[in-house]
Amino acid sequence: MSAGFETQIRGLEELRLREPTELDARLNYDVIVAGGGASGLIAAVCAARSGARTLLVDRAGCLGGTATTAYVAQYLGFFNNNLQAVWGVPFEFVRRIIASGGSDGFTKYTLAEAAATPLVVHNLPFNPEIVKIVADEIAREANVAVLLHSQIADVLIRDGRVSGIVVEGISGRQEIGAGVVVDATGDALVAKAAGVEVRGEDADLSKARQPMTLVFRLSNVDVAKFRAIPREKKRALALKGIDAGELFWESMSFVSTPGGTDAICLMSRIQGLDALDHFDRSEAERVGRQQIKSIVGFLNREVPGFERSIIASIAPSVGVRETRRIVGQYTLTEEDIIQQREFVDSVALGCGPMDLHEPNGTGIQLAMPPAPFEIPMRCLIPGDVEGLIVTGRAISATREANGGARHMATAMALGQAAGTMAAIAVRRKVSTRSLPVDVVQYELRAAGAALSKADCGAHASAAE
Repeated sequence: MSAGFETQIRGLEELRLREPTELDARLNYDVIVAGGGASGLIAAVCAARSGARTLLVDRAGCLGGTATTAYVAQYLGFFNNNLQAVWGVPFEFVRRIIASGGSDGFTKYTLAEAAATPLVVHNLPFNPEIVKIVADEIAREANVAVLLHSQIADVLIRDGRVSGIVVEGISGRQEIGAGVVVDATGDALVAKAAGVEVRGEDADLSKARQPMTLVFRLSNVDVAKFRAIPREKKRALALKGIDAGELFWESMSFVSTPGGTDAICLMSRIQGLDALDHFDRSEAERVGRQQIKSIVGFLNREVPGFERSIIASIAPSVGVRETRRIVGQYTLTEEDIIQQREFVDSVALGCGPMDLHEPNGTGIQLAMPPAPFEIPMRCLIPGDVEGLIVTGRAISATREANGGARHMATAMALGQAAGTMAAIAVRRKVSTRSLPVDVVQYELRAAGAALSKADCGAHASAAE
């Protein structure tokens, strides 16, 4: 080995071992958001717009999370019945998707139409490819630094607080420092690594979580012909497919991109595999593809409108409904949602529906809460770890409450709260565990967010 090469290696080792504050600016941020899905994207944009130097990290090659990598191509949770409750930056984001030709706008849609308990909701169907582009644009315009193809490998702890993350990618492992880290991974990866107490890892849940789903897209679909089939016949077809072992749950649900000649199908149901186990999560991808093969054969043969349909694409990643949830300063419950409890530290509104898929069956429980429900800031704050805020489906909630709060529009509203909270903590040099509620709520409302039913009414009146 030459002396010059040895000198280069020593220089690289010295760089690797320095503290993050000594490294170049790309390795030290005010706020790091781990996870670029619906919640993480909005959190990063809001933190950056609030003046924080922000990095957004995701393991995929695009932003958008479940919407883009798992093809769950509809946003639910903007409306509770006919009342819109999610506004602010999330609503700005969907308006941009519509303006870019990625969606025809909100519509009424019947969830699980072939199930025993279908539910009519407002949804926003979209083209996932356009969402990828719009997500890039809104992040870049906010000056968010984006690091893709990067897995969270560990966290940095200094003086008893989370002070950054360790990422792993094509360049190897890298430490990146931060004033505050926002965990938007969905699986509470940062929180778990930081020692936060979590729920959802119980042994009795490992094979009994809500099932995973691998979404696929069909082309050459006569959408109008299928929509015209009476609901009772759709249910009969679904039950026939289940009895034959060719369908896997009581649904033939799909949405279409603008133009209406395709079907993005949420029809697979992958049960008995643990989304927190490396091997099970890998096996879920294979099982999902085999289910899709079976489902498409049944649709082609038995279901009007699908006679000539062919597989156009399969989502790059299986969709996961349930893994870890943190134990925060407060745990949201189903009773909080149903009884419409008000919180002095409300930072977001959820709309529902309450959505629980049978872990080992073919059915689904669907119910709409009586009105939008408040989610307190304390659900985003771990009880015993400083420098960390958690958003998305890993917030502190019971399984039942999580079933009503994990929809992507709610995740976006939580993201706006989390990003704003993180920026305030950095700017004011205050603890993430004792943020000034009045300041957080003021800044959220100033950015257009709705935190109470009264806010919803004011927004709706202004929009008319």
